[in-house]
Amino acid sequence: MLVKIKYLTIKYQMMNTINVKRLGLAFGATGALLYFGCAMLMFIVGHDGTVMFFNFLLHGIDVSSIVRMDIPPVEELIGLVLTFILAGLTGVCVAVFYNLSLKK
Repeated sequence: MLVKIKYLTIKYQMMNTINVKRLGLAFGATGALLYFGCAMLMFIVGHDGTVMFFNFLLHGIDVSSIVRMDIPPVEELIGLVLTFILAGLTGVCVAVFYNLSLKK
């Protein structure tokens, strides 16, 4: 009986752990998708639409003086890759900390 309870406890802990690589990939892909969506928004709506969108999003903070529309494609690509990496590392940290919190 004790062996069965210990087995169920271990199985329960294994079921509740998060796969670190998968969550890192999910966070990275989500960050890259948001970055790409932002780039598409800037391309489609132009300077005024971008400023209006981010002013609404940032609770009325005026971003008109910091929005730059002439971003070279190389900078866009580097930004996309860096966003993927940073968001992925964030997901890895979340999964590791969550999994560590399960261990008693």
